Amino acid sequence: MKNTCLLLALFLVLISCGPRERVSKEVFDEVNKTMEVKRLSDAEILQEAMVLGDSLTSEAQKNLISSLQRAIEEGGFEHAISFCKENASTITGSKLPTEEIQLKRVAIKNRNPQNEPDADEALIIDAYAYNAENGIDNTPNIQKIENGEVFLYTKAIIFPGGICSNCHGDPDSEIPSEVFKSIKEQYPDDQATGFKPGDLRGMWSLKIPKKEVVKRL
Repeated sequence: MKNTCLLLALFLVLISCGPRERVSKEVFDEVNKTMEVKRLSDAEILQEAMVLGDSLTSEAQKNLISSLQRAIEEGGFEHAISFCKENASTITGSKLPTEEIQLKRVAIKNRNPQNEPDADEALIIDAYAYNAENGIDNTPNIQKIENGEVFLYTKAIIFPGGICSNCHGDPDSEIPSEVFKSIKEQYPDDQATGFKPGDLRGMWSLKIPKKEVVKRL
Protein backbone atom coordinates (compact mmCIF):
# COMPACT_ATOMS: atom_id res chain seq x y z
CA MET A 1 0.00 0.00 0.00
CA LYS A 2 2.84 2.35 0.93
CA ASN A 3 4.63 1.72 -2.39
CA THR A 4 1.39 2.25 -4.32
CA CYS A 5 0.83 5.62 -2.65
CA LEU A 6 4.42 6.62 -3.37
CA LEU A 7 4.08 5.77 -7.06
CA LEU A 8 0.82 7.73 -7.25
CA ALA A 9 2.42 10.74 -5.62
CA LEU A 10 5.35 10.63 -8.03
CA PHE A 11 2.95 10.29 -10.96
CA LEU A 12 1.11 13.42 -9.86
CA VAL A 13 4.41 15.27 -9.53
CA LEU A 14 5.38 14.21 -13.06
CA ILE A 15 2.10 15.50 -14.46
CA SER A 16 2.50 18.82 -12.70
CA CYS A 17 6.05 19.24 -14.02
CA GLY A 18 5.03 18.90 -17.67
CA PRO A 19 5.86 16.28 -20.27
CA ARG A 20 9.51 17.28 -20.81
CA GLU A 21 10.54 18.06 -17.26
CA ARG A 22 12.29 15.51 -15.05
CA VAL A 23 11.62 15.03 -11.34
CA SER A 24 14.60 16.31 -9.39
CA LYS A 25 16.28 14.26 -6.68
CA GLU A 26 15.13 16.83 -4.13
CA VAL A 27 11.49 16.40 -5.13
CA PHE A 28 11.80 12.62 -5.12
CA ASP A 29 13.40 12.64 -1.65
CA GLU A 30 10.72 14.95 -0.29
CA VAL A 31 7.89 12.78 -1.63
CA ASN A 32 9.57 9.67 -0.21
CA LYS A 33 10.02 11.32 3.18
CA THR A 34 6.40 12.45 3.23
CA MET A 35 5.11 8.98 2.43
CA GLU A 36 7.38 7.28 4.97
CA VAL A 37 6.34 9.47 7.89
CA LYS A 38 2.99 8.53 9.39
CA ARG A 39 1.77 10.14 12.54
CA LEU A 40 0.25 7.63 14.90
CA SER A 41 -1.54 8.41 18.13
CA ASP A 42 -0.80 6.53 21.33
CA ALA A 43 -4.36 5.23 21.26
CA GLU A 44 -3.90 3.73 17.77
CA ILE A 45 -0.66 2.04 18.76
CA LEU A 46 -2.15 0.71 21.99
CA GLN A 47 -5.21 -0.64 20.20
CA GLU A 48 -3.04 -2.44 17.64
CA ALA A 49 -0.97 -3.95 20.47
CA MET A 50 -4.19 -5.26 22.04
CA VAL A 51 -5.31 -6.80 18.74
CA LEU A 52 -1.91 -8.42 18.23
CA GLY A 53 -1.82 -9.68 21.81
CA ASP A 54 -5.23 -11.30 21.59
CA SER A 55 -4.40 -12.91 18.25
CA LEU A 56 -1.05 -14.36 19.31
CA THR A 57 -2.21 -15.68 22.70
CA SER A 58 -5.34 -17.24 21.21
CA GLU A 59 -3.26 -18.99 18.56
CA ALA A 60 -0.73 -20.17 21.14
CA GLN A 61 -3.44 -21.58 23.39
CA LYS A 62 -5.06 -23.41 20.47
CA ASN A 63 -1.71 -24.91 19.41
CA LEU A 64 -0.83 -25.98 22.93
CA ILE A 65 -4.19 -27.64 23.60
CA SER A 66 -4.19 -29.53 20.30
CA SER A 67 -0.60 -30.71 20.89
CA LEU A 68 -1.43 -31.97 24.37
CA GLN A 69 -4.53 -33.74 23.11
CA ARG A 70 -2.40 -35.58 20.55
CA ALA A 71 0.11 -36.51 23.25
CA ILE A 72 -2.69 -37.94 25.42
CA GLU A 73 -4.03 -39.95 22.50
CA GLU A 74 -0.55 -41.30 21.75
CA GLY A 75 0.48 -42.34 25.27
CA GLY A 76 -1.99 -41.29 27.93
CA PHE A 77 -1.64 -38.65 30.63
CA GLU A 78 1.75 -39.82 31.84
CA HIS A 79 3.15 -39.32 28.36
CA ALA A 80 1.44 -35.92 28.18
CA ILE A 81 3.24 -34.80 31.35
CA SER A 82 6.64 -35.62 29.85
CA PHE A 83 5.62 -34.10 26.52
CA CYS A 84 4.50 -30.87 28.18
CA LYS A 85 7.71 -30.60 30.18
CA GLU A 86 9.86 -30.96 27.08
CA ASN A 87 7.79 -29.13 24.48
CA ALA A 88 5.33 -26.63 25.99
CA SER A 89 7.67 -23.63 25.81
CA THR A 90 8.65 -24.41 22.23
CA ILE A 91 5.03 -24.82 21.15
CA THR A 92 4.05 -21.58 22.87
CA GLY A 93 6.65 -19.54 20.96
CA SER A 94 6.52 -21.36 17.64
CA LYS A 95 4.09 -19.03 15.85
CA LEU A 96 5.49 -15.66 16.88
CA PRO A 97 6.17 -13.28 13.97
CA THR A 98 9.58 -12.19 15.30
CA GLU A 99 12.08 -13.29 17.95
CA GLU A 100 11.78 -9.88 19.62
CA ILE A 101 8.25 -10.73 20.76
CA GLN A 102 8.28 -12.92 23.89
CA LEU A 103 5.37 -15.10 24.97
CA LYS A 104 5.02 -17.33 27.99
CA ARG A 105 2.48 -18.72 30.42
CA VAL A 106 2.60 -17.50 34.01
CA ALA A 107 1.11 -19.78 36.67
CA ILE A 108 -0.75 -18.80 39.82
CA LYS A 109 0.61 -22.08 41.28
CA ASN A 110 3.42 -23.28 39.10
CA ARG A 111 4.44 -26.77 38.06
CA ASN A 112 7.30 -25.77 35.78
CA PRO A 113 9.63 -23.13 37.33
CA GLN A 114 9.76 -21.44 33.90
CA ASN A 115 6.17 -20.34 34.50
CA GLU A 116 6.98 -18.22 37.55
CA PRO A 117 6.19 -14.49 37.10
CA ASP A 118 8.85 -11.82 36.87
CA ALA A 119 8.51 -8.54 38.77
CA ASP A 120 6.23 -6.90 36.18
CA GLU A 121 4.07 -10.00 35.76
CA ALA A 122 3.71 -10.61 39.51
CA LEU A 123 1.82 -7.35 40.02
CA ILE A 124 -0.66 -8.18 37.29
CA ILE A 125 -1.30 -11.80 38.24
CA ASP A 126 -1.86 -10.66 41.83
CA ALA A 127 -4.52 -8.26 40.50
CA TYR A 128 -6.10 -11.09 38.49
CA ALA A 129 -6.14 -13.26 41.61
CA TYR A 130 -7.82 -10.48 43.60
CA ASN A 131 -10.46 -10.09 40.90
CA ALA A 132 -11.10 -13.83 40.78
CA GLU A 133 -11.52 -14.02 44.55
CA ASN A 134 -13.99 -11.13 44.51
CA GLY A 135 -16.07 -12.15 41.50
CA ILE A 136 -14.68 -9.46 39.20
CA ASP A 137 -14.20 -10.33 35.53
CA ASN A 138 -10.59 -10.58 34.41
CA THR A 139 -10.28 -8.85 31.04
CA PRO A 140 -7.09 -8.65 28.93
CA ASN A 141 -4.69 -5.99 30.14
CA ILE A 142 -1.86 -4.04 28.56
CA GLN A 143 0.87 -2.08 30.32
CA LYS A 144 3.84 -0.04 29.15
CA ILE A 145 7.19 -1.24 30.53
CA GLU A 146 10.85 -0.46 29.89
CA ASN A 147 10.21 3.29 29.65
CA GLY A 148 7.32 2.80 27.28
CA GLU A 149 9.34 0.95 24.65
CA VAL A 150 7.69 -2.42 25.33
CA PHE A 151 4.05 -3.39 25.79
CA LEU A 152 3.18 -6.12 28.29
CA TYR A 153 -0.07 -7.76 27.19
CA THR A 154 -1.66 -10.22 29.62
CA LYS A 155 -4.75 -12.42 29.48
CA ALA A 156 -6.09 -14.60 32.28
CA ILE A 157 -6.08 -18.38 31.88
CA ILE A 158 -9.15 -19.95 33.48
CA PHE A 159 -9.04 -23.61 34.49
CA PRO A 160 -11.61 -25.45 32.33
CA GLY A 161 -11.84 -28.68 34.30
CA GLY A 162 -12.70 -31.74 32.23
CA ILE A 163 -9.68 -33.49 30.77
CA CYS A 164 -7.32 -31.00 32.47
CA SER A 165 -8.43 -32.26 35.89
CA ASN A 166 -6.52 -35.50 35.24
CA CYS A 167 -3.28 -33.57 35.78
CA HIS A 168 -4.31 -30.45 37.70
CA GLY A 169 -7.43 -31.42 39.67
CA ASP A 170 -7.84 -32.94 43.12
CA PRO A 171 -5.02 -35.48 43.75
CA ASP A 172 -7.33 -37.59 45.91
CA SER A 173 -10.28 -37.88 43.55
CA GLU A 174 -9.39 -36.69 40.04
CA ILE A 175 -5.71 -37.38 39.32
CA PRO A 176 -4.97 -41.09 38.76
CA SER A 177 -2.35 -42.40 41.20
CA GLU A 178 0.13 -43.34 38.45
CA VAL A 179 -0.22 -39.88 36.91
CA PHE A 180 0.29 -38.17 40.26
CA LYS A 181 3.39 -40.31 40.82
CA SER A 182 4.77 -39.22 37.42
CA ILE A 183 4.09 -35.58 38.24
CA LYS A 184 6.01 -35.82 41.52
CA GLU A 185 8.92 -37.61 39.83
CA GLN A 186 9.28 -34.96 37.15
CA TYR A 187 8.26 -31.94 39.22
CA PRO A 188 9.27 -32.55 42.87
CA ASP A 189 8.16 -29.03 43.87
CA ASP A 190 4.87 -29.11 41.97
CA GLN A 191 2.10 -26.84 43.26
CA ALA A 192 -0.28 -27.01 40.30
CA THR A 193 -3.02 -29.32 41.62
CA GLY A 194 -6.33 -28.81 43.37
CA PHE A 195 -7.84 -26.60 40.67
CA LYS A 196 -11.60 -26.52 40.13
CA PRO A 197 -13.43 -25.42 36.96
CA GLY A 198 -13.52 -21.63 36.78
CA ASP A 199 -10.42 -21.12 38.95
CA LEU A 200 -7.70 -18.75 37.83
CA ARG A 201 -4.93 -21.00 36.50
CA GLY A 202 -2.55 -18.21 35.47
CA MET A 203 -2.14 -15.83 32.57
CA TRP A 204 -0.57 -15.38 29.17
CA SER A 205 2.27 -12.87 29.20
CA LEU A 206 3.27 -11.28 25.90
CA LYS A 207 6.03 -8.68 25.64
CA ILE A 208 5.86 -6.71 22.39
CA PRO A 209 8.42 -4.02 21.48
CA LYS A 210 6.59 -0.83 20.52
CA LYS A 211 8.49 -0.67 17.22
CA GLU A 212 7.02 -4.04 16.22
CA VAL A 213 3.51 -2.69 16.74
CA VAL A 214 4.24 0.48 14.73
CA LYS A 215 5.48 -1.63 11.82
CA ARG A 216 2.01 -3.13 11.51
CA LEU A 217 0.28 0.23 11.13
